[in-house]
Amino acid sequence: MSGIFIDVEVEASVASDAELAAKLEEVCPVDIFRATGSGVEVVAENLDECVLCRLCLEAAPAGAVHVRRLYDDGAELV
Repeated sequence: MSGIFIDVEVEASVASDAELAAKLEEVCPVDIFRATGSGVEVVAENLDECVLCRLCLEAAPAGAVHVRRLYDDGAELV
């Protein structure tokens, strides 16, 4: 999913993980992630609220969540 300033992607290999979905929903202060019956959903309308806190990156396995700054030529938050 992509906003104007921020793009967030969850790797398909972990997107259906209910435990990860709940964890991402819990840690994100601006509600970018929603846990559903089928895993994690990125809430498109909240993408540009991202404060680049890195909590989702720390909560997920390495490489499972990608946060890109579209205003910085798509540079990925690491």
